[in-house]
Amino acid sequence: MVQVEIINIGDELLIGQVVNTNASQMAQKLNTYGFNVLATSVIGDSGNQIRESLDIALKRADCVLITGGLGPTKDDITKKILAEYFESGLIINKEVEQHVKSYFTRKQLPFTETNRAQALVPEKCKVIFNPVGTAPGMCFEKNGKLIVSMPGVPFEMRLMMEKVIEIMQKFFNQRTKILHKTLLYANIGESFLSDMICDFEDTLPKYISLAYLPKSNTIRLRLTAKTDEDIDLEKILDEKVNQLIALTKEYFMGFEIDNVAAILGKELISLNKTLSVAESCTGGYIAHLITSNAGSSKYFKGSVTAYANQTKENILGVEKDSLLKFGAVSKEVALQMSEGVMMALQTDYAISTTGIAGPEGGSEEKPIGTVWISVCSSKTKVAEKYFFPTTRDNFIERVSNQALLMLIKLIKQEKPS
Repeated sequence: MVQVEIINIGDELLIGQVVNTNASQMAQKLNTYGFNVLATSVIGDSGNQIRESLDIALKRADCVLITGGLGPTKDDITKKILAEYFESGLIINKEVEQHVKSYFTRKQLPFTETNRAQALVPEKCKVIFNPVGTAPGMCFEKNGKLIVSMPGVPFEMRLMMEKVIEIMQKFFNQRTKILHKTLLYANIGESFLSDMICDFEDTLPKYISLAYLPKSNTIRLRLTAKTDEDIDLEKILDEKVNQLIALTKEYFMGFEIDNVAAILGKELISLNKTLSVAESCTGGYIAHLITSNAGSSKYFKGSVTAYANQTKENILGVEKDSLLKFGAVSKEVALQMSEGVMMALQTDYAISTTGIAGPEGGSEEKPIGTVWISVCSSKTKVAEKYFFPTTRDNFIERVSNQALLMLIKLIKQEKPS
């Protein structure tokens, strides 16, 4: 199998100012096409670091993919260092120059010498066109190995990776087939799920592996099939997936290609039902998760972020006596919030959250991390208490996911047999 090393360049990555999403996105893409990622590294905008990293990578990898440092400013030195490394002069690529000029003309900006310098490329490289930016990619060959440099801007890199994969497949005559299927589970612990499917795991062929990946109140099971043999890998993997779903149907939520909010959306669309949300401690995050999915307008009518008690009373109809007697973080208030928003927005289902995200505001009776979540329909009203003692951001994420999972469970329970 072809071994690939990823090098991401940028001081902003090293100091944590920018999150390095490129490495994970590149690794996922490479893995999908059967290329093995041997190592990844993050280095600064330093000529010595770039040269040293290339020396190390080329000793152990067949292909090196680099991102970053191709911009027009003085700290963008990757192109210059690569030209020196491959003992190549820099020349103006006329096609790139015209593209860069047109790019700035469309934006009604002047075409400066600094902009023109983006068209300078090492003479020994093969240029990879960048349709959405000004920095072209560069492809080098050395001693039977492939080195590719791409822009560090994530959306530019993602588009260019499509072409890079084609180049790699042709260069290495890649034949390995690799497929992944990731199933999403909830309302079951990892060890219980493992016990449930242990016999299934024992029957997997040697070219199919199974991994457990817990995340935010859910467990992901990833089946990976990898082979050089001339077999119908997709058919075999689909058969195993169907066997796995049959064994775990009660806890199976959907496939990871769909997030939890998307899975809920599919359930609502299939039933032609609508949803509203009343949020306190989650501050609109559930609505964000729902509306992040295309087509959510078919089932999502809206939300109320009822952070203040006055809003809970005036907009959602929560009883003042309940707030005084039980407090905002209580079963009674959670139920009234979900019923209130369902009535106000005239939906079939509703979700509500009320809790203490922290880092302040807790008490001995209701410590930070306490939350009540309610889901309801015209038939059923449910409120459950949870305790997530974690950071504020993680609390909001976990509560939001749990609320969505609770509604999926309710919908499945109400479905006719």
